[in-house]
Amino acid sequence: MVVSVKGKRKVSATEVLIGFLLILCGLVCLIPILNTVAISFSDKTSAAMGRVGLWPVNFNMAGYRAILEENQFFQSFFVSIKRVAMGTALNMSLTILMAYPLSKDPRKFRAKKYYMWIVIFLMMFNGGIVPNFMLVKNLNLMDTIWALVLPGAVPVFNVILLMNFFKGIPDSLEEAAVIDGANPLQILLKVFLPMSKAALATITLFCIVNHWNAFFDGKIYINSLEKLPLQTYIQSLVVDLNPEQMASMTPEQMSEQMQLSSLTFNSAKVVVSMLPILLIYPFLQKYFVTGIVMGAVKE
Repeated sequence: MVVSVKGKRKVSATEVLIGFLLILCGLVCLIPILNTVAISFSDKTSAAMGRVGLWPVNFNMAGYRAILEENQFFQSFFVSIKRVAMGTALNMSLTILMAYPLSKDPRKFRAKKYYMWIVIFLMMFNGGIVPNFMLVKNLNLMDTIWALVLPGAVPVFNVILLMNFFKGIPDSLEEAAVIDGANPLQILLKVFLPMSKAALATITLFCIVNHWNAFFDGKIYINSLEKLPLQTYIQSLVVDLNPEQMASMTPEQMSEQMQLSSLTFNSAKVVVSMLPILLIYPFLQKYFVTGIVMGAVKE
């Protein structure tokens, strides 16, 4: 069956079905997020009784106030910003410098197959938590920002993605640059990188999300509270109060804590932690599909 609109392209039943399925998949992803946001703005009783759907019940912001009143929240936020900036810059630099020679023909780069074996091996195996911890400790990186950045400095999956994208760039462009007197570094900077914006944007998004969402490495490598990244700090927050804390509270603080439950508090943590990624993603989304598809295809 084909649906036609005067002056417009005909739409087949298959396209309508695919559109419906995509909308359904989008709702499946969106509804849990909306529910989490609604719970974070609801009161303790409503959240505990499961009365919250896609809209807050008995609106209050106790969960957000509990997070934002902590000075440590802002310290950890800036630590995560620093980590994302340093980690993404390092990841992108090393990924580009590794993917470019690996994209060359074996006749131009004879050691390529040995490096490829190393790359493939690293995709399948890693040393594990204990060897990584011992390595970071022996390098005197414990309790520093470098302990969060250096262990994952070369994301192997991103290297393969960008390598395959580079392979799709016509050799004639490189040959023309060589005739004009360009050296390999100039060819990389002035020919390959400008033509690889989609792949670079996709890899940048991967790096940003990876560094922003990581929390476990902060738990094992960072000892100082002021150096904790945001996700590690949020993951360690609790709502439980001991009698001494309750005795020192004002009536207003006690009333606020009575409105706060672990469910609303944890939902607020999830919402706060995902906001930066939600703000960045729309600017890189248009490159995402192109970068994935072209970087995953090998001729």
